[in-house]
Amino acid sequence: MAHIIVVGNEKGGAGKSTVSMHVATALARMGHKVGALDLDLRQRTFARYMENRKTYCTRHGVDLPIPDFQELPEIDRATLPAGENVYDRRLSVAVANMEENCDFILIDCPGSHTRLSQVAHSLADTLITPMNDSFIDFDLLAHVDPDSNKIIGPSVYSEMVWNARQLRAQAGLDPVDWVVVRNRMGAQNMHNKKKIGDALDDLAKRIGFRVAPGFGERVIFRELFPRGLTLLDLRDIGVKGQMNISNVAARQELRELVKELRLPGVEVDF
Repeated sequence: MAHIIVVGNEKGGAGKSTVSMHVATALARMGHKVGALDLDLRQRTFARYMENRKTYCTRHGVDLPIPDFQELPEIDRATLPAGENVYDRRLSVAVANMEENCDFILIDCPGSHTRLSQVAHSLADTLITPMNDSFIDFDLLAHVDPDSNKIIGPSVYSEMVWNARQLRAQAGLDPVDWVVVRNRMGAQNMHNKKKIGDALDDLAKRIGFRVAPGFGERVIFRELFPRGLTLLDLRDIGVKGQMNISNVAARQELRELVKELRLPGVEVDF
């Protein structure tokens, strides 16, 4: 059975597709068979990132590791039993088609609450939640008193994860390993970073997630997307001037992130 990784966050702009692409291609580069799905049927950022990668490889005649990206299959609603949701069936068929031949299936969820996202969270063996390093995004996880910074209670997203965990427990599945990734961390405003870090550590103990460092705010990520490239491709394609100090640091951030995910059978070797 494939290990299912879900990248989820109900707010846009947190870097979900960037994290999805880098984790998926890093696993493929290490020799694992990786399937990939994009559940954002409207924006399709992860899907376009994959398309850009295939186009780049064809146009430049290079052979880069590419996960097996699949579209959700179309389902004739007339064939469904009464009461079954068509999106549930589309996702379950897509996962079933990949899991026998894949070590990992990575599912990128939309930045909103949808039925597909809800079901995907219940399938997650590992859940990655990228968040910008600010109290604006912290609100995704919990509500905070503005004066004392005390945590008042969980957010609707945290409650959805809790419900997904309950469904997994009822089905006799292993608990989801929830990893909150502090993304786009800046070098400045150390006081604010510490406050967010303390709040995350407090909340992690309450609702059961691990905290991992993600990517800093770097221009390189915006430059890689149109070509479908990742940080690990720069040396292979021989692009001069790309491996500056900032890009080397970003590559190390990716290495630390993949290590911190603690995925089964993964020995980080890049």
